[in-house]
Amino acid sequence: MTTRRKVLAGTVGALALGAGGLAGRRAWLDREPPAPPASDGRGHGVWANWSGTEHCYPALRAAPASEAELAELVRSAPAPLRPVGAGHSFTALVPSEGTLLSLDRIEGLVTHDASAHTTRVRAGTRLSALGPALAAVGQEMPNLPDINKQSLAGALATATHGTGKGLTALHGQVTAMRIVLPSGEAVECSRDQRAELFHAARVGLGAFGVLSEVTLQNQPLTRVKKSVRLVDTDWVLGEWPALAEKHRNAEFLVLPFTGKSALIVHDPSDEPVRPRGPDNDSQTLMDLKRLRDLFEFAPGLRRRAARMAMRNLPEEIAIDEGWKLLSNERPVRFKEMEYHVPIERQVEALREIIRRIESEARDVFFPIEARIIAADDAWLSPFHGRESGSIAVHAWYKEDNAWMYRLVEPVLREAGGRPHWGKLHSLGRKELAALYPMFAEADAVRRSVDPAGRMMNPFLHRIFG
Repeated sequence: MTTRRKVLAGTVGALALGAGGLAGRRAWLDREPPAPPASDGRGHGVWANWSGTEHCYPALRAAPASEAELAELVRSAPAPLRPVGAGHSFTALVPSEGTLLSLDRIEGLVTHDASAHTTRVRAGTRLSALGPALAAVGQEMPNLPDINKQSLAGALATATHGTGKGLTALHGQVTAMRIVLPSGEAVECSRDQRAELFHAARVGLGAFGVLSEVTLQNQPLTRVKKSVRLVDTDWVLGEWPALAEKHRNAEFLVLPFTGKSALIVHDPSDEPVRPRGPDNDSQTLMDLKRLRDLFEFAPGLRRRAARMAMRNLPEEIAIDEGWKLLSNERPVRFKEMEYHVPIERQVEALREIIRRIESEARDVFFPIEARIIAADDAWLSPFHGRESGSIAVHAWYKEDNAWMYRLVEPVLREAGGRPHWGKLHSLGRKELAALYPMFAEADAVRRSVDPAGRMMNPFLHRIFG
Protein backbone atom coordinates (compact mmCIF):
# COMPACT_ATOMS: atom_id res chain seq x y z
CA MET A 1 0.00 0.00 0.00
CA THR A 2 3.02 2.34 0.21
CA THR A 3 2.77 3.68 -3.33
CA ARG A 4 -0.98 4.11 -3.13
CA ARG A 5 -0.70 5.89 0.21
CA LYS A 6 1.96 8.35 -1.01
CA VAL A 7 -0.01 9.27 -4.12
CA LEU A 8 -3.28 9.66 -2.27
CA ALA A 9 -1.72 11.57 0.63
CA GLY A 10 0.05 13.93 -1.75
CA THR A 11 -3.11 14.68 -3.69
CA VAL A 12 -5.22 15.18 -0.57
CA GLY A 13 -2.56 17.42 0.96
CA ALA A 14 -2.46 19.63 -2.11
CA LEU A 15 -6.25 19.86 -2.21
CA ALA A 16 -6.33 20.74 1.47
CA LEU A 17 -3.96 23.66 0.92
CA GLY A 18 -6.06 24.90 -1.97
CA ALA A 19 -9.29 24.54 -0.05
CA GLY A 20 -8.13 26.57 2.92
CA GLY A 21 -9.80 25.70 6.18
CA LEU A 22 -12.81 23.81 4.83
CA ALA A 23 -12.00 20.72 6.88
CA GLY A 24 -11.71 22.70 10.10
CA ARG A 25 -15.45 22.51 10.70
CA ARG A 26 -15.05 18.81 11.48
CA ALA A 27 -12.37 19.28 14.14
CA TRP A 28 -14.86 19.16 17.01
CA LEU A 29 -16.51 16.07 15.52
CA ASP A 30 -13.17 14.24 15.64
CA ARG A 31 -12.86 14.43 19.40
CA GLU A 32 -12.79 11.18 21.34
CA PRO A 33 -16.21 9.84 22.34
CA PRO A 34 -16.85 9.89 26.10
CA ALA A 35 -15.45 6.83 27.88
CA PRO A 36 -17.54 4.93 30.43
CA PRO A 37 -16.54 5.39 34.08
CA ALA A 38 -13.59 3.25 35.13
CA SER A 39 -15.69 1.55 37.83
CA ASP A 40 -19.28 1.37 38.96
CA GLY A 41 -20.87 2.05 42.34
CA ARG A 42 -19.88 -1.43 43.54
CA GLY A 43 -16.22 -0.84 42.73
CA HIS A 44 -16.24 -3.21 39.77
CA GLY A 45 -13.87 -2.25 36.97
CA VAL A 46 -15.11 -1.57 33.46
CA TRP A 47 -14.75 -3.92 30.48
CA ALA A 48 -15.24 -2.49 26.98
CA ASN A 49 -15.05 -4.04 23.56
CA TRP A 50 -12.56 -3.02 20.87
CA SER A 51 -14.86 -0.59 19.07
CA GLY A 52 -16.30 0.98 22.20
CA THR A 53 -19.88 0.00 21.32
CA GLU A 54 -20.35 -2.14 24.47
CA HIS A 55 -19.15 -2.13 28.08
CA CYS A 56 -20.01 -3.70 31.42
CA TYR A 57 -18.93 -4.01 35.06
CA PRO A 58 -18.58 -7.71 35.88
CA ALA A 59 -18.61 -8.83 39.49
CA LEU A 60 -15.90 -11.41 38.74
CA ARG A 61 -13.18 -11.74 36.12
CA ALA A 62 -11.52 -15.12 35.80
CA ALA A 63 -8.76 -16.59 33.64
CA PRO A 64 -8.45 -20.31 34.39
CA ALA A 65 -5.24 -22.08 33.41
CA SER A 66 -6.70 -25.58 32.97
CA GLU A 67 -9.91 -27.32 31.99
CA ALA A 68 -10.40 -28.38 35.63
CA GLU A 69 -10.26 -24.75 36.78
CA LEU A 70 -12.55 -23.78 33.91
CA ALA A 71 -15.09 -26.44 34.84
CA GLU A 72 -15.25 -25.31 38.47
CA LEU A 73 -15.74 -21.68 37.46
CA VAL A 74 -18.43 -22.50 34.91
CA ARG A 75 -20.25 -24.53 37.58
CA SER A 76 -20.05 -22.06 40.46
CA ALA A 77 -19.15 -18.51 39.34
CA PRO A 78 -21.79 -15.74 39.49
CA ALA A 79 -24.15 -15.76 36.51
CA PRO A 80 -24.53 -14.71 33.83
CA LEU A 81 -21.26 -16.29 32.82
CA ARG A 82 -19.85 -14.91 29.56
CA PRO A 83 -16.65 -16.00 27.80
CA VAL A 84 -14.53 -13.20 26.39
CA GLY A 85 -11.74 -13.34 23.82
CA ALA A 86 -10.33 -10.31 22.05
CA GLY A 87 -13.54 -8.29 22.49
CA HIS A 88 -13.70 -7.81 18.73
CA SER A 89 -17.45 -8.41 18.42
CA PHE A 90 -19.54 -5.29 17.95
CA THR A 91 -22.70 -6.79 19.44
CA ALA A 92 -23.46 -7.25 23.14
CA LEU A 93 -22.50 -10.94 23.27
CA VAL A 94 -20.01 -10.44 26.11
CA PRO A 95 -21.38 -7.88 28.61
CA SER A 96 -22.29 -9.37 31.98
CA GLU A 97 -22.79 -8.12 35.52
CA GLY A 98 -21.83 -11.61 36.67
CA THR A 99 -18.65 -13.31 35.42
CA LEU A 100 -16.34 -12.56 32.49
CA LEU A 101 -14.29 -15.62 31.67
CA SER A 102 -11.07 -15.30 29.64
CA LEU A 103 -9.50 -18.34 27.98
CA ASP A 104 -6.17 -16.58 27.33
CA ARG A 105 -4.32 -19.04 29.60
CA ILE A 106 -5.86 -22.06 27.88
CA GLU A 107 -3.93 -21.80 24.63
CA GLY A 108 -1.52 -23.58 22.30
CA LEU A 109 -1.45 -26.85 20.37
CA VAL A 110 -2.29 -30.09 22.15
CA THR A 111 -1.34 -32.63 19.46
CA HIS A 112 -1.29 -33.04 15.69
CA ASP A 113 -1.49 -35.72 13.03
CA ALA A 114 1.01 -35.05 10.25
CA SER A 115 -0.53 -37.50 7.78
CA ALA A 116 -4.15 -36.39 8.26
CA HIS A 117 -3.23 -32.67 8.66
CA THR A 118 -5.35 -32.35 11.79
CA THR A 119 -4.45 -30.48 14.97
CA ARG A 120 -5.98 -30.36 18.43
CA VAL A 121 -5.91 -26.76 19.68
CA ARG A 122 -6.81 -25.19 23.02
CA ALA A 123 -9.74 -22.87 22.50
CA GLY A 124 -8.18 -19.69 23.91
CA THR A 125 -5.44 -19.63 21.26
CA ARG A 126 -5.44 -16.39 19.28
CA LEU A 127 -5.59 -16.75 15.49
CA SER A 128 -2.45 -14.61 15.21
CA ALA A 129 -0.57 -17.18 17.30
CA LEU A 130 -2.20 -20.17 15.65
CA GLY A 131 -0.73 -19.39 12.22
CA PRO A 132 2.95 -19.75 13.19
CA ALA A 133 2.17 -22.63 15.57
CA LEU A 134 0.53 -24.64 12.79
CA ALA A 135 3.30 -23.70 10.34
CA ALA A 136 5.83 -25.19 12.76
CA VAL A 137 4.15 -28.59 12.26
CA GLY A 138 3.74 -28.13 8.49
CA GLN A 139 0.07 -27.17 8.50
CA GLU A 140 -2.12 -24.14 7.97
CA MET A 141 -5.83 -23.35 8.17
CA PRO A 142 -7.43 -23.39 4.69
CA ASN A 143 -8.84 -19.90 5.20
CA LEU A 144 -8.51 -16.97 7.59
CA PRO A 145 -10.53 -13.83 8.34
CA ASP A 146 -9.43 -10.31 7.51
CA ILE A 147 -8.38 -9.75 11.14
CA ASN A 148 -6.56 -12.40 13.19
CA LYS A 149 -6.66 -10.96 16.70
CA GLN A 150 -9.63 -13.10 17.81
CA SER A 151 -9.42 -16.15 20.00
CA LEU A 152 -10.24 -19.42 18.26
CA ALA A 153 -13.25 -19.95 20.54
CA GLY A 154 -14.60 -16.47 19.84
CA ALA A 155 -14.10 -16.80 16.09
CA LEU A 156 -15.99 -20.10 16.03
CA ALA A 157 -18.77 -18.83 18.28
CA THR A 158 -19.61 -15.98 15.89
CA ALA A 159 -19.09 -17.81 12.54
CA THR A 160 -16.02 -15.75 11.65
CA HIS A 161 -15.02 -16.32 8.02
CA GLY A 162 -12.64 -15.45 5.23
CA THR A 163 -13.45 -15.55 1.53
CA GLY A 164 -13.15 -18.00 -1.33
CA LYS A 165 -15.19 -20.16 -3.68
CA GLY A 166 -15.79 -23.51 -1.99
CA LEU A 167 -14.13 -22.42 1.28
CA THR A 168 -16.17 -22.53 4.47
CA ALA A 169 -16.05 -20.27 7.49
CA LEU A 170 -13.65 -21.32 10.26
CA HIS A 171 -16.18 -23.57 12.00
CA GLY A 172 -16.41 -25.64 8.80
CA GLN A 173 -12.90 -26.91 9.59
CA VAL A 174 -13.90 -28.23 13.03
CA THR A 175 -14.13 -32.03 13.24
CA ALA A 176 -14.50 -32.36 17.03
CA MET A 177 -14.58 -30.16 20.09
CA ARG A 178 -14.58 -30.38 23.86
CA ILE A 179 -17.02 -28.12 25.68
CA VAL A 180 -17.53 -27.43 29.37
CA LEU A 181 -21.29 -27.37 29.87
CA PRO A 182 -22.96 -24.93 32.30
CA SER A 183 -23.17 -27.76 34.82
CA GLY A 184 -19.36 -27.97 34.86
CA GLU A 185 -19.30 -31.29 32.98
CA ALA A 186 -16.71 -31.43 30.17
CA VAL A 187 -17.92 -33.41 27.14
CA GLU A 188 -16.52 -34.34 23.74
CA CYS A 189 -18.70 -33.93 20.66
CA SER A 190 -18.37 -34.57 16.93
CA ARG A 191 -20.50 -35.82 14.07
CA ASP A 192 -20.39 -39.26 15.65
CA GLN A 193 -20.50 -38.36 19.35
CA ARG A 194 -23.22 -36.14 20.81
CA ALA A 195 -23.92 -35.00 17.26
CA GLU A 196 -26.79 -32.65 18.18
CA LEU A 197 -24.55 -30.69 20.53
CA PHE A 198 -21.83 -30.60 17.86
CA HIS A 199 -24.18 -29.20 15.22
CA ALA A 200 -25.82 -26.72 17.61
CA ALA A 201 -22.73 -25.44 19.43
CA ARG A 202 -20.17 -25.29 16.59
CA VAL A 203 -21.47 -21.74 16.09
CA GLY A 204 -22.62 -21.34 19.65
CA LEU A 205 -22.53 -17.63 20.62
CA GLY A 206 -21.11 -18.77 23.95
CA ALA A 207 -24.61 -19.94 24.86
CA PHE A 208 -24.02 -23.69 25.22
CA GLY A 209 -21.04 -23.64 27.57
CA VAL A 210 -17.36 -22.82 27.11
CA LEU A 211 -15.08 -24.48 24.56
CA SER A 212 -11.82 -25.89 25.93
CA GLU A 213 -10.34 -27.76 22.93
CA VAL A 214 -11.02 -27.97 19.20
CA THR A 215 -9.82 -30.37 16.50
CA LEU A 216 -9.20 -28.63 13.18
CA GLN A 217 -8.94 -30.16 9.72
CA ASN A 218 -6.06 -28.23 8.21
CA GLN A 219 -4.04 -28.47 5.00
CA PRO A 220 -0.33 -28.56 4.12
CA LEU A 221 1.47 -25.23 4.05
CA THR A 222 0.72 -23.53 0.74
CA ARG A 223 2.49 -20.64 -0.93
CA VAL A 224 0.14 -18.09 -2.45
CA LYS A 225 0.40 -14.96 -4.53
CA LYS A 226 -1.58 -12.00 -3.27
CA SER A 227 -2.58 -9.27 -5.70
CA VAL A 228 -4.19 -5.93 -4.84
CA ARG A 229 -5.27 -3.62 -7.65
CA LEU A 230 -7.68 -0.74 -8.11
CA VAL A 231 -10.48 -1.34 -10.59
CA ASP A 232 -13.67 0.39 -11.63
CA THR A 233 -16.52 -0.53 -9.30
CA ASP A 234 -18.96 -1.07 -12.18
CA TRP A 235 -16.49 -3.50 -13.75
CA VAL A 236 -15.92 -5.58 -10.61
CA LEU A 237 -19.65 -5.79 -9.91
CA GLY A 238 -20.23 -7.11 -13.41
CA GLU A 239 -17.33 -9.57 -13.28
CA TRP A 240 -17.68 -10.68 -9.67
CA PRO A 241 -19.17 -14.16 -10.28
CA ALA A 242 -16.38 -14.98 -12.74
CA LEU A 243 -13.68 -13.52 -10.50
CA ALA A 244 -14.90 -15.53 -7.48
CA GLU A 245 -14.84 -18.68 -9.61
CA LYS A 246 -11.37 -18.00 -11.02
CA HIS A 247 -9.39 -17.28 -7.84
CA ARG A 248 -8.82 -19.34 -4.69
CA ASN A 249 -9.63 -16.32 -2.51
CA ALA A 250 -11.29 -13.22 -3.89
CA GLU A 251 -12.83 -10.15 -2.30
CA PHE A 252 -13.24 -6.49 -3.10
CA LEU A 253 -13.59 -3.26 -1.18
CA VAL A 254 -15.86 -0.62 -2.70
CA LEU A 255 -14.48 2.88 -2.04
CA PRO A 256 -17.63 5.04 -1.83
CA PHE A 257 -17.74 8.30 -3.78
CA THR A 258 -14.76 7.31 -5.96
CA GLY A 259 -16.15 4.86 -8.53
CA LYS A 260 -13.21 2.61 -7.62
CA SER A 261 -12.77 -0.65 -5.73
CA ALA A 262 -9.76 -2.54 -4.43
CA LEU A 263 -9.79 -6.10 -5.80
CA ILE A 264 -7.82 -8.55 -3.63
CA VAL A 265 -7.10 -12.11 -4.80
CA HIS A 266 -4.92 -14.98 -3.57
CA ASP A 267 -3.86 -17.95 -5.71
CA PRO A 268 -1.42 -20.86 -5.22
CA SER A 269 2.03 -20.04 -6.57
CA ASP A 270 5.47 -21.58 -6.91
CA GLU A 271 7.13 -18.21 -7.55
CA PRO A 272 9.92 -17.07 -5.18
CA VAL A 273 8.83 -15.56 -1.89
CA ARG A 274 8.15 -11.83 -2.02
CA PRO A 275 7.21 -10.84 1.56
CA ARG A 276 4.47 -8.31 2.11
CA GLY A 277 5.63 -4.85 3.02
CA PRO A 278 4.46 -2.77 5.96
CA ASP A 279 0.69 -2.37 6.33
CA ASN A 280 -0.18 1.20 5.36
CA ASP A 281 -3.91 0.69 4.84
CA SER A 282 -4.68 2.71 7.97
CA GLN A 283 -2.97 5.81 6.61
CA THR A 284 -4.78 5.36 3.29
CA LEU A 285 -8.07 5.15 5.19
CA MET A 286 -7.34 8.39 7.03
CA ASP A 287 -6.44 10.04 3.73
CA LEU A 288 -9.88 9.03 2.43
CA LYS A 289 -11.32 10.63 5.54
CA ARG A 290 -9.51 13.88 4.80
CA LEU A 291 -10.92 13.78 1.29
CA ARG A 292 -14.39 13.32 2.79
CA ASP A 293 -13.81 16.20 5.21
CA LEU A 294 -12.97 18.53 2.34
CA PHE A 295 -15.66 17.52 -0.12
CA GLU A 296 -18.50 16.05 1.93
CA PHE A 297 -20.95 18.52 0.38
CA ALA A 298 -19.47 18.34 -3.12
CA PRO A 299 -19.56 14.64 -4.08
CA GLY A 300 -18.71 15.42 -7.69
CA LEU A 301 -15.47 17.12 -6.67
CA ARG A 302 -14.79 14.35 -4.19
CA ARG A 303 -15.06 11.73 -6.92
CA ARG A 304 -12.85 13.67 -9.34
CA ALA A 305 -10.20 14.31 -6.70
CA ALA A 306 -10.16 10.66 -5.66
CA ARG A 307 -9.91 9.40 -9.22
CA MET A 308 -7.05 11.80 -9.89
CA ALA A 309 -5.23 10.52 -6.81
CA MET A 310 -5.77 6.89 -7.79
CA ARG A 311 -4.90 7.18 -11.45
CA ASN A 312 -2.28 4.75 -12.80
CA LEU A 313 -1.49 3.14 -9.46
CA PRO A 314 0.47 -0.10 -9.89
CA GLU A 315 -0.73 -3.52 -8.85
CA GLU A 316 0.73 -4.65 -5.52
CA ILE A 317 2.08 -8.20 -5.22
CA ALA A 318 3.18 -10.35 -2.27
CA ILE A 319 4.11 -14.05 -2.36
CA ASP A 320 4.37 -16.13 0.81
CA GLU A 321 2.67 -18.83 2.85
CA GLY A 322 -1.06 -18.21 2.93
CA TRP A 323 -1.37 -17.66 6.68
CA LYS A 324 1.01 -14.70 6.39
CA LEU A 325 -1.04 -12.92 3.71
CA LEU A 326 -4.74 -13.59 4.31
CA SER A 327 -5.16 -11.48 7.48
CA ASN A 328 -4.34 -7.80 7.91
CA GLU A 329 -3.62 -5.24 10.60
CA ARG A 330 -6.63 -3.00 11.29
CA PRO A 331 -5.61 -0.61 14.09
CA VAL A 332 -8.16 2.07 13.12
CA ARG A 333 -11.23 1.33 15.22
CA PHE A 334 -14.64 1.18 13.59
CA LYS A 335 -18.22 -0.07 13.93
CA GLU A 336 -19.44 -2.72 11.51
CA MET A 337 -22.64 -4.25 10.18
CA GLU A 338 -22.32 -7.40 8.07
CA TYR A 339 -24.96 -9.67 6.58
CA HIS A 340 -24.62 -12.81 4.46
CA VAL A 341 -27.07 -12.96 1.54
CA PRO A 342 -27.73 -15.78 -0.95
CA ILE A 343 -24.89 -15.55 -3.44
CA GLU A 344 -27.23 -14.77 -6.35
CA ARG A 345 -28.51 -11.67 -4.50
CA GLN A 346 -25.12 -10.20 -3.54
CA VAL A 347 -24.42 -7.95 -6.53
CA GLU A 348 -27.89 -6.43 -6.75
CA ALA A 349 -27.86 -5.73 -3.00
CA LEU A 350 -24.42 -4.12 -3.27
CA ARG A 351 -25.55 -1.87 -6.12
CA GLU A 352 -28.50 -0.64 -4.07
CA ILE A 353 -26.39 -0.09 -0.94
CA ILE A 354 -23.81 1.92 -2.89
CA ARG A 355 -26.62 4.00 -4.42
CA ARG A 356 -28.19 4.70 -1.03
CA ILE A 357 -24.91 5.62 0.67
CA GLU A 358 -23.79 7.94 -2.13
CA SER A 359 -27.24 9.58 -2.20
CA GLU A 360 -28.03 9.86 1.50
CA ALA A 361 -24.91 9.27 3.63
CA ARG A 362 -22.23 11.56 2.30
CA ASP A 363 -20.15 11.37 5.47
CA VAL A 364 -19.28 7.70 4.85
CA PHE A 365 -15.65 7.10 3.89
CA PHE A 366 -14.94 3.52 5.00
CA PRO A 367 -14.96 0.86 2.26
CA ILE A 368 -17.81 -1.61 1.71
CA GLU A 369 -16.45 -5.15 1.84
CA ALA A 370 -17.71 -8.04 -0.33
CA ARG A 371 -16.68 -11.68 0.17
CA ILE A 372 -17.91 -15.20 -0.66
CA ILE A 373 -18.35 -18.16 1.73
CA ALA A 374 -19.29 -21.80 1.05
CA ALA A 375 -22.30 -23.52 2.59
CA ASP A 376 -22.00 -25.68 5.74
CA ASP A 377 -24.33 -27.61 8.05
CA ALA A 378 -23.83 -26.01 11.48
CA TRP A 379 -27.31 -25.22 12.77
CA LEU A 380 -26.65 -21.57 13.74
CA SER A 381 -24.23 -20.84 10.91
CA PRO A 382 -25.27 -17.90 8.71
CA PHE A 383 -24.08 -20.10 5.83
CA HIS A 384 -26.26 -23.06 6.78
CA GLY A 385 -27.38 -24.79 3.60
CA ARG A 386 -26.40 -22.07 1.16
CA GLU A 387 -23.41 -20.43 -0.48
CA SER A 388 -23.40 -16.81 0.63
CA GLY A 389 -22.06 -13.44 -0.33
CA SER A 390 -21.14 -11.22 2.60
CA ILE A 391 -21.63 -7.45 2.56
CA ALA A 392 -20.08 -5.36 5.33
CA VAL A 393 -20.36 -1.63 5.94
CA HIS A 394 -18.28 0.33 8.44
CA ALA A 395 -18.21 3.63 10.30
CA TRP A 396 -15.33 5.25 12.16
CA TYR A 397 -15.67 4.60 15.89
CA LYS A 398 -16.03 8.34 16.57
CA GLU A 399 -18.92 8.81 14.17
CA ASP A 400 -22.62 8.04 14.13
CA ASN A 401 -23.65 4.78 12.47
CA ALA A 402 -27.44 5.11 12.49
CA TRP A 403 -27.36 5.17 8.68
CA MET A 404 -26.49 1.45 8.74
CA TYR A 405 -29.89 0.59 10.25
CA ARG A 406 -31.79 3.15 8.18
CA LEU A 407 -30.23 2.68 4.74
CA VAL A 408 -28.35 -0.60 4.63
CA GLU A 409 -30.02 -3.16 6.88
CA PRO A 410 -33.40 -2.98 5.03
CA VAL A 411 -31.65 -3.88 1.76
CA LEU A 412 -29.81 -6.79 3.35
CA ARG A 413 -32.96 -8.10 5.02
CA GLU A 414 -34.98 -7.84 1.82
CA ALA A 415 -32.29 -9.92 0.09
CA GLY A 416 -32.74 -12.69 2.66
CA GLY A 417 -29.54 -11.88 4.54
CA ARG A 418 -28.52 -13.45 7.83
CA PRO A 419 -26.48 -11.19 10.16
CA HIS A 420 -22.95 -11.95 11.25
CA TRP A 421 -23.33 -12.94 14.91
CA GLY A 422 -20.53 -10.59 15.97
CA LYS A 423 -21.63 -7.57 13.93
CA LEU A 424 -24.33 -4.96 14.44
CA HIS A 425 -27.93 -5.87 13.60
CA SER A 426 -31.43 -5.28 14.96
CA LEU A 427 -32.89 -8.81 14.72
CA GLY A 428 -34.46 -10.82 17.51
CA ARG A 429 -35.79 -14.34 17.95
CA LYS A 430 -38.81 -13.96 15.67
CA GLU A 431 -36.78 -12.78 12.66
CA LEU A 432 -33.88 -15.16 13.29
CA ALA A 433 -36.09 -18.24 13.66
CA ALA A 434 -37.50 -17.49 10.20
CA LEU A 435 -33.99 -17.27 8.70
CA TYR A 436 -32.47 -20.40 10.28
CA PRO A 437 -34.13 -23.75 9.40
CA MET A 438 -32.65 -25.42 12.50
CA PHE A 439 -33.07 -22.53 14.93
CA ALA A 440 -35.67 -24.28 17.09
CA GLU A 441 -33.59 -27.47 17.25
CA ALA A 442 -30.47 -25.51 18.27
CA ASP A 443 -32.40 -23.65 20.95
CA ALA A 444 -33.79 -26.93 22.28
CA VAL A 445 -30.23 -28.23 22.70
CA ARG A 446 -29.25 -24.98 24.41
CA ARG A 447 -32.12 -25.26 26.88
CA SER A 448 -31.28 -28.89 27.60
CA VAL A 449 -27.65 -28.12 28.55
CA ASP A 450 -28.41 -24.79 30.28
CA PRO A 451 -31.87 -25.07 31.83
CA ALA A 452 -31.08 -22.39 34.41
CA GLY A 453 -29.85 -19.91 31.79
CA ARG A 454 -26.42 -19.45 33.37
CA MET A 455 -24.89 -18.38 30.06
CA MET A 456 -27.69 -15.96 29.12
CA ASN A 457 -27.08 -12.21 29.17
CA PRO A 458 -29.67 -9.64 27.93
CA PHE A 459 -28.45 -9.83 24.33
CA LEU A 460 -28.81 -13.61 24.24
CA HIS A 461 -32.29 -13.31 25.74
CA ARG A 462 -33.13 -11.10 22.74
CA ILE A 463 -31.73 -13.73 20.37
CA PHE A 464 -33.27 -16.83 21.94
CA GLY A 465 -36.23 -15.36 23.81
